[in-house]
Amino acid sequence: MDVTVRPALQEDIPALAEVLGIAFTDDPLIAWLIPETGTRTKRAAIMFDSLVRHQYFAAGGVEIALDDSGVIVGAAVWSPPGKWHATEGDLLRQFPSLLRAFRHRLIKAGRMSDRMAAAHPREPHWYLAIIGTLPSARGRGFGQALLNSRLDRCDAEGSPAYLESSKPENVPYYERFGFDKTGELDVTNGGPLLWPMWRASRAE
Repeated sequence: MDVTVRPALQEDIPALAEVLGIAFTDDPLIAWLIPETGTRTKRAAIMFDSLVRHQYFAAGGVEIALDDSGVIVGAAVWSPPGKWHATEGDLLRQFPSLLRAFRHRLIKAGRMSDRMAAAHPREPHWYLAIIGTLPSARGRGFGQALLNSRLDRCDAEGSPAYLESSKPENVPYYERFGFDKTGELDVTNGGPLLWPMWRASRAE
C-alpha cells in the first residue's frame, strides 16, 4: 500500500475538515466542548474547517494523507515557528463558525484556548496543532507518514516540535517519534486533561 502525503490545497479544506471531525468524534476534549453526541462530528468539522481556513492554511503547515484511490484519510495541521498564536483577525474570521460549532459552550472554548496559550512554550518551534486519521485508516501508516513528513523538516531546520496529546494512550505513540511528555495540563478547569509533549531538535 502506497501512502501519499502532500500539502493541502484550499479546495481540500472541506474534505480534510470532515475527516478530522470523524477522527475526533471520540476525543475527550472535543466531547467536553461538544457534549451532544448526535451533532458532534458535524460541528467538530465546522470547527476544524474554520481553524484551518482562517488561521493555519496560509502559513503552509497543513498536510493531508491520501489512500491508494486518492481519497483524504488523514490530516496534520502545523504552525511554523513563531506563528502558533491566533491573531485578532484570525479570531474575528473564525467567530461565526466557532459559534455554530460550540454554541452555548463558546465561552468555555475561549477560556480553554487562553489556558493552552498561556502554557505554550515560547522557544521557536513547529507546533502540531491537530493530527487525525479516519478510524478505518488507523494502523496503516498514515499517521506515521504525516508525522515524519514534518519532523524530517524539523530535523533539517534544526527546529524543535511541540504538541498536546488529548488522549493518554497516544502519549507512547508520540514518544516513538522522539516527543517527551513534559507534564499534564488542565485547560478545562477540572475536565479532560492535556499532555504537553516536546521534541528537541535533532540537528547534527
